[in-house]
Amino acid sequence: MGRHSSTQPRPRLRASALAAAVVVLLGLGGWFVVRTVWGSDCANPTVVRVTAAPDIAPTVTQLSRSLPGDGCQRFDVQARDSAAVAESLAISDGSERPHVWIPESTVRLQRAKGSGAGEVPELGTSVASSPVVLALTEQAARELRWPDKAPTWSDVLAAPGIGVGIPDPARDPVGVAALLGVRAASRGAPDPAAAYAAALRRLSPNTTAGSAELFARLPGGGTQRDPLSAFPASENSLLRHNVKQRENGLVAAYSEMPIPALDYPLAVLSNAGAAERAGAERLLRALLDPPGRAALADAGFRTPEGRTLRDRSQDKHVSGLDQPPETMPPLSALDELLNQWAGVNLSSRVRVLLDVSGSMNAIDPASGKTRMALTLEAAEQGLGLFKPTTKISIWTFSTALDGDKDYRQIVPMVPIGEQLTGVAEKLRGIKATPDGRTGLYDSVLAAYRIARQEWEPGRLNIVVLMTDGRNEDPDGINRADLLAELGKLKDPHRPIAIIGIGIGPDIDSAELDAITVPTGGKTFTAPDPSKIADVFYGALSKLACQPPNCSG
Repeated sequence: MGRHSSTQPRPRLRASALAAAVVVLLGLGGWFVVRTVWGSDCANPTVVRVTAAPDIAPTVTQLSRSLPGDGCQRFDVQARDSAAVAESLAISDGSERPHVWIPESTVRLQRAKGSGAGEVPELGTSVASSPVVLALTEQAARELRWPDKAPTWSDVLAAPGIGVGIPDPARDPVGVAALLGVRAASRGAPDPAAAYAAALRRLSPNTTAGSAELFARLPGGGTQRDPLSAFPASENSLLRHNVKQRENGLVAAYSEMPIPALDYPLAVLSNAGAAERAGAERLLRALLDPPGRAALADAGFRTPEGRTLRDRSQDKHVSGLDQPPETMPPLSALDELLNQWAGVNLSSRVRVLLDVSGSMNAIDPASGKTRMALTLEAAEQGLGLFKPTTKISIWTFSTALDGDKDYRQIVPMVPIGEQLTGVAEKLRGIKATPDGRTGLYDSVLAAYRIARQEWEPGRLNIVVLMTDGRNEDPDGINRADLLAELGKLKDPHRPIAIIGIGIGPDIDSAELDAITVPTGGKTFTAPDPSKIADVFYGALSKLACQPPNCSG
């Protein structure tokens, strides 16, 4: 379907009427259906069933009412939650299937199709847009010098006193855009990976099923449970909130970097016949023609290009500047993003292997400390990056460290939140063996075997290997045997990633890669031991991804 100019003039809708319609719809709450039939007076008109996201459905209804009667068609417009629509299209719930679907985001189309809704196209034609912003209470905004300075996402995320929430990114496109915005805001930090992981952990405790629950958690809202001062929302939902709550308006913080907006694609399903498709074309023209754009602007939407058609210069709560929407990344990239989010929300089961061979006593010229001391300091600092419910065990390894075994358990598997002080004390007490060599292969295999035996569902099961050298045990297994055994133990349905952290100038990156990559893990190196803290912290932040989809 293309974008065409209409030859029929259409009445312009008043903003007050549209705002009232939106408020009435919002007041119904939860799942609801608004059905409106407009159009031809012919005896047997073709019924074009249209399902639209609740925020845009009132405008679609009004515009379908204004369509001329030619074509012998009438429009049955329903307002319905997009997640429910996607589910009903993938697994029929017995309801009539629409011919036209206008969700709030193209992501909805793609997810529905990927879930088995074969009638749904992957793309539609955007009829409006609404940027995803961070909605701030006026009090929180004033703490960031509003209205003299427009707050940004970086400002909000850097303010520890502001309670921030997020709609579940696995269910809500606003949450997906928010993850992209948080990642963009973290890029200016000294350690972007660590900053991103920290920001996700800050958002994680206040995750709700959808945006409505976040609005209810505003101070003085419907619930007093942990009031929030900021959360991602569409600009349109913020404007609608401010219409209803004139004394408690929200301030929009816009991302410094372009992020995807809600794009409201009009998609024609494959079950539509020629007559229904003709009706869909007429509706599309009505939405894209100047009167339709004006009606959408009155309802708080922007054009598909991100432009506002109404003067906002007197409203300091929102920006009137153009917000060109960024293209949503492909689903593969979004899957990785959501896997990272899942990793933050999942606790881990981590077995740490610490090299205590004699070479770890080498002095780092830059700091004057041994490699062992620098490694232990980094490990202790990194403990705080794990969720409190994460379970952790610490092994040391060299050669013949425990009888004939090259490894020794220092800390049994314990919840880090309950044993943080004890684990830190154990780390501080670890010493490198003066004459020990690096019994790498046997130790890695033993750790991986027990990780396989103790694999726990609902957690990220991981082995972290920290070493400054290569295998030096002539009496142990060789590399080929190690890789063969790891291959036998690998189970894609029960993934266990090995994360390798190489320390010092003698590290053999190729050897570590050979061990880590086949398990879905990755190698990180710190040739300068004084930088081990940065490398270790950055590596742990990568553990927020779900193996085997980890990436650098």
